[in-house]
Amino acid sequence: MSFLHLMLAVAVKDLRAEFRTKEAVNASLAFALVILVIFSFAFDPESETAREIAGGLLWIVFAFAGTLILNRSFARELPNDCLDALIAAPIPASALFLGKALANYFLVFAVELIALPVFAIFNNVTTPVMRHLGELLLVMALGTWGITVIGTIFSALTVNIRLREVMLPMLTYPILVPALVGAMQLTALLIQGTPIGPTNEAWLKMLAGFDIVYTAASMVLVETILLA
Repeated sequence: MSFLHLMLAVAVKDLRAEFRTKEAVNASLAFALVILVIFSFAFDPESETAREIAGGLLWIVFAFAGTLILNRSFARELPNDCLDALIAAPIPASALFLGKALANYFLVFAVELIALPVFAIFNNVTTPVMRHLGELLLVMALGTWGITVIGTIFSALTVNIRLREVMLPMLTYPILVPALVGAMQLTALLIQGTPIGPTNEAWLKMLAGFDIVYTAASMVLVETILLA
């Protein structure tokens, strides 16, 4: 089988395993919706300050909700020594990593797509969100891939740690700062009605560069991490 087929086989396997129980997706979605509702009561949606910080609040929710899904990426392989079987299987470690990252990306992005209209309605930003929906989805796609790649590689690193639920966010969030800052800045501008242009496209380039660099680094390091 080709590298692409192996990667897709791993992704499909993970998606089937998650859809059988829906534990991680349901927990992540419930968390995201509850926090968005709480934020809507904590800040006046009509105020200018709320519009300015809305992008930051949205990505805080995405980052924390995504961690609930990413934490299960390799942990679901622990029963019955499935992880050892995967490592021993004749499949490149990079294909295994990308397959899991692709499945995680699909799940996290699906939760974000459900949470986005809730955020828009409760924060009274439906009009700017719909006006710049294409650009906002592009920012979400790039930012979510950054969250997914870092979360997946650290999920592999912490899978055998007893307190992996605590260690994963502690390791992930500091690395994610550049990506989150870029995504927050662009989202805040789009919500305020400012499109992506020459004055702010540097944030978009930084997001794309972050994704490329950390995807390449993760593919190189994943075999060492899994065999450690």
